[in-house]
Amino acid sequence: MIPMRTCVGCGEREEQSRLVRTTVGAGGLVVDRRRRLGGRGAWLHPAPACWDAFVRRRGPVRSLRTSVPREQRDRLVAELRAAAGAV
Repeated sequence: MIPMRTCVGCGEREEQSRLVRTTVGAGGLVVDRRRRLGGRGAWLHPAPACWDAFVRRRGPVRSLRTSVPREQRDRLVAELRAAAGAV
């Protein structure tokens, strides 16, 4: 059985392996590249449209069960864009 997750940007369900996991750590909102950090995770498609929706929507609050300031969401999206440009 393939694990499925819901993108907090667009709300569509997708295979876990095709999504990027984010979580709240000591330094705030971070990308969990290895998908092994503790705590609740929120999943995103590796697509700019989903990242933009993630910043606008309250999906992270619902998924992570904590309020994530917009600045942290913006910083995470900037990190994702930089990583996508490097690939």
